[in-house]
Amino acid sequence: MISEINKSRINAFKANKRGYYSFLIFSLLFIISLFAEFIANDKPAMIVYKDNYYFPVFKAYPETEFGGIFETETDYRDNFVQDEILRSGGKIFWPLIEFRFDTINFELQEEHPAPPNSQNLLGTDDRGRDVLARIIYGFRISVFFGLILTVVSSVIGIIAGVIQGYYGGIIDLTFQRFIEIWDSIPTLFLLIILASIIEPTFWILLCFLLLFSWMRLVGVVRAEVLKVRNFDYVQAAKALGVSERKIMLKHILPNSLVAVITFMPFVLSGSIITLTALDFLGFGLPSGYPSLGEILSQGKANLQAPWLGITGFVVLSVMLSLLIFIGEAARDALSPYKK
Repeated sequence: MISEINKSRINAFKANKRGYYSFLIFSLLFIISLFAEFIANDKPAMIVYKDNYYFPVFKAYPETEFGGIFETETDYRDNFVQDEILRSGGKIFWPLIEFRFDTINFELQEEHPAPPNSQNLLGTDDRGRDVLARIIYGFRISVFFGLILTVVSSVIGIIAGVIQGYYGGIIDLTFQRFIEIWDSIPTLFLLIILASIIEPTFWILLCFLLLFSWMRLVGVVRAEVLKVRNFDYVQAAKALGVSERKIMLKHILPNSLVAVITFMPFVLSGSIITLTALDFLGFGLPSGYPSLGEILSQGKANLQAPWLGITGFVVLSVMLSLLIFIGEAARDALSPYKK
């Protein structure tokens, strides 16, 4: 059952039309990106051949399976393979976009980057890869990266903030001095050094940024706990002999999470901006990954192809604007000063 106060918060969130519809649009875009392999892929979603059903998206089939002579994985864009399937009365069900994020369009006669056309609705980049496919896959990676970084860093920051605020004294003072020193370390310089030693993958980059991003919410949680720990119900729990762990988890932490949830969309947008900026500078994900920052970098390097820069700018602006609107709606819904 949903409590009355949570019902009122949900209604307040829905009352903010801009934030509510932004949440619906962002959720829809993210759900669509989860099925990127079925929307943009150089492999058919399904093939019907000699009364058998094949799903190349999930499984690799050798060319001999479709009447070819090679034991290697089938090239479904090969005219021979397509003719053999269709000649036998089979059917090929292609995705809406017949390119993956790393598929090079060799059929175009124009020099890359090529402008938008019937095959590549947003054109191609300087390597001949479909921009729309890279946007779909890049959106998914950016959101996943931001969500994982936001959730894990928030958990660490909440734990640190609760411990600081509850115990105070020398523990709080020592922790604050440590955070000040740790926060002053130049992250970008360390990342440049790391990139010169090893190639930063998705998880390596995530773990590295996690070392410095957990401090975002510590100050907020610490301030809330410092305020709540002297309330009467907390003092009553102490007098009744309730353990400190239960007091922090059941009495103090729930009241502190309101401020945390309010900041979550802004932390998520900041995580996405960080990844995009690193990819733009060339210190982010490897070049094989679909990346919004790489599209912006290509737009900067290819001024004669304005569709690259415009596409990256529009996608990033829309994504971050939706997150900001969601954050504003959540802040208003959870604020104790607004009805």
